[in-house]
Amino acid sequence: MRFMVMVMLPEKSAAQYEAGYVGDPALYAQMAKYNDELVRNGVMIAGDGLHPTSKGARIRFSGGRPQITDGPFAETKELFGGYWIFQTKTREEAIEWASKAPMEEGDVLVLRQIMEMEEFTEEIQRAAGHNPQ
Repeated sequence: MRFMVMVMLPEKSAAQYEAGYVGDPALYAQMAKYNDELVRNGVMIAGDGLHPTSKGARIRFSGGRPQITDGPFAETKELFGGYWIFQTKTREEAIEWASKAPMEEGDVLVLRQIMEMEEFTEEIQRAAGHNPQ
């Protein structure tokens, strides 16, 4: 099973992050050790931090057309600051690994299972160019 673990920064941290502060170097040393442990145990498929929203854009679809808004996004209460992709046998195992992450006070991790193509209906699989078994 694959899971996306999203790092959600609270409003206070989000403001610092948007201003260019990316955290305590000691935390990054802990994070590097944690990531190494994830890789050694075959759990981590991918993981990265993200640039501030000032370097991003929102693409909203309305009336059949995309509407692009450049960052920063001042109205954001929580900020998506980074992610991991885990591969584990169970949801509980993914939660156990995520619970070991070295995070700062107030940070929140959101864990969501990634849908595999086989989980979609046969009709959707065919529409996506896959042959259902």
